[in-house]
Amino acid sequence: MVTVTDYQQRTSTEGKPYFVLELQSDDVEFVISQTTGRHYITARKCWISSTFGEAMCQKMVGKSMVGSIAKVECEPYEFTIPETGEVITRQHRYDYTPTEQSNMEQVVLQNREPVFS
Repeated sequence: MVTVTDYQQRTSTEGKPYFVLELQSDDVEFVISQTTGRHYITARKCWISSTFGEAMCQKMVGKSMVGSIAKVECEPYEFTIPETGEVITRQHRYDYTPTEQSNMEQVVLQNREPVFS
């Protein structure tokens, strides 16, 4: 499960405004700081584009949705950890996946008809 925790208005490359929702995973992770070597706790977050207006985005904050936030490899970039201010280099981003990976396999297997009768 993921929860909508915030929203922002952004501008497209064509100059048109649109809203994005911030999603946060219900699962927590323990991570080790690359700088200090100390442990901290975090949850995966990502932003997802929407066609909603601001009023609907406000209503969505606090709502839970089925799915998960997956770690996806990408080109390296610098990222500042908001909680600590630490600047790290990342080679991944987080994307929303509507159905949890393990559940998708179960859905496919449960809905398959037998090959032989």
